Amino acid sequence: MRGADKSRASDLRVTTTRGAGGWLERRALAVLGAATAVVLAVVFYYPVLTVFADAVRVGGEWTPEIVREVITDPFYFGVLAPIFGGDFAQVGDVAANTPLGLFGFTAYQAALSTIASVLLGVPGAYVLSRYDFPGRRTIRSLTILPFVLPSIMVAIGFVAFFGSNGPLNDLLALVGLGPVNLLFTLEAIVVAHAFYNAPLVARVTTAAWESVDARMVETARSLGANPWRAFRDVLAPQLLPAILTGALLTFVFTFMSFPIVLALGGFQLATVEVWIYSLVQQLDYAEAATLAVVETVLSLVLTYAYLRYEARQAGANRAANPPARKRLLPDDPTPTAALERAAVGVYALVVAVVFVGPLVSMVAESLTGPQGFTLQYYEFLVERQATGADFQTKPGLAVRNSLLFGAATLLVALPMGVTISVLTTRGGRGSRLADAAAMAPLAVSGVVVGLGMLRGLVFGVEVGDHRVQIAGVTAIVAAHAVAAYPFVVRNVSPLLSGLDRSMVESARALGATRARALLDVELPLVASGVAAGAAFAFAISIGEFDSTVILATGSSSYTMPVAVERYIGNRTLGPATAMGTVLLGVTSLSFVVIDRLGGRWEA
Repeated sequence: MRGADKSRASDLRVTTTRGAGGWLERRALAVLGAATAVVLAVVFYYPVLTVFADAVRVGGEWTPEIVREVITDPFYFGVLAPIFGGDFAQVGDVAANTPLGLFGFTAYQAALSTIASVLLGVPGAYVLSRYDFPGRRTIRSLTILPFVLPSIMVAIGFVAFFGSNGPLNDLLALVGLGPVNLLFTLEAIVVAHAFYNAPLVARVTTAAWESVDARMVETARSLGANPWRAFRDVLAPQLLPAILTGALLTFVFTFMSFPIVLALGGFQLATVEVWIYSLVQQLDYAEAATLAVVETVLSLVLTYAYLRYEARQAGANRAANPPARKRLLPDDPTPTAALERAAVGVYALVVAVVFVGPLVSMVAESLTGPQGFTLQYYEFLVERQATGADFQTKPGLAVRNSLLFGAATLLVALPMGVTISVLTTRGGRGSRLADAAAMAPLAVSGVVVGLGMLRGLVFGVEVGDHRVQIAGVTAIVAAHAVAAYPFVVRNVSPLLSGLDRSMVESARALGATRARALLDVELPLVASGVAAGAAFAFAISIGEFDSTVILATGSSSYTMPVAVERYIGNRTLGPATAMGTVLLGVTSLSFVVIDRLGGRWEA
């Protein structure tokens, strides 16, 4: 009898254990979703709301005075300032002196950068989607490169390339032109922004070009339309939404650009982001917060418009009969083929100059001294690491921090991104709202997040009788994860939404929980997207500068991009390019992973 009782007890314990495990497995997605929401609330929404509060709370009192002063200051809003203040008589005087203001100039340079990115990206989309030729994959890979390169490193490359002794002036001297110095000019900022964002325009436009049904163009031609008319009436209307999408994203990104403007324009050509950073350095948090609030509201509106468009386009199917790429043969003697080869060659030259030139210049500068080839700048880094004082920037510590922060960011951002992808692609009630809320970090700059974390979590939050602080490494990794996980979502969500739902339903019918179906069925099928998202998360952490430069101030938690900025800030271009070359080597590994394992760049 006792044996039977023991058996029943054992069975009961097994049943209870299985029941608890089964409950956890059934609720795994809900638990992960709740944990992700808590993380976002603590390390993103709370810091951003802290910035909003700083704009209207001064000295412990709530007041709109700072906001009123900022929006009625011509320095910030140009001719709009007297209009906001109701002083219309001053509009003429302001228009004659500061017509644009800081926000107007920021929008102006973003508009010019967007135009340059479209002019550079659309021809690239045409070449990559229309022709097949030797070296096409190489050109495509080079245009992907900016996605994983830290912007401060690109700025260093442009300093080396466009400087008075740079390769650009050497080339101009060969044809009897120059010299020119584009450093600290608007033109240098625009070209650098095009370096970053033209591949974005090219990517979305290439996808649209390859989704056009070739039969529609053929029908137009058969009805008597010449090639130009067929392009204008059939092809252009289908490409325009994609071009506008790329342009909108480019405008948002360049409006919030920080390290490129800081390095290539300085405070002489300051944008909103650079001025916020300047105010933070001066401990003027209220005014910095007000600028950050206005900038964030504008970028959120633009990002919401982009997400609405993307949601409308999500159901569009790829063309059943996409246009075939034309093979360019080097021995084709026809005039048309010769003209096409020349056009592809010109674009390849542009890619080489714009995308490769600055990076090669940076590496070359790090190996060139007054007497020619030298390793003195790398020796300087080694010496600084070995004998430098604690307050000096040590390259070895910067490399170690970057790698550790990147690995930690990956461990946080990847589960967050996958969880949000699953929850937002299930199509349930509120999924669109959840997607917009989860993608908000795309529209909020790292400077704003860093400022919010500094003012809130780093300084500490009173919870009862205790002061809770999140500072140092934890704060930096949290800021990096917030910046990185949306790119995991953007890589995983499209693949998840395109899966055949019947496979998941079959697994569920056989007894699998939702979590088990995700692990055993869905994730293996979207492994390329997960790999690409992971590589992006790591690369973004390695290159993140905006929030890090604020959170690492006065500490030893600086990273490679911050070290590069500190070296160039001391006007020591040689060590800065050497540190940038080290950073290039590390980020190139992430680029290889994205290009080879991500696998979704090739049609």
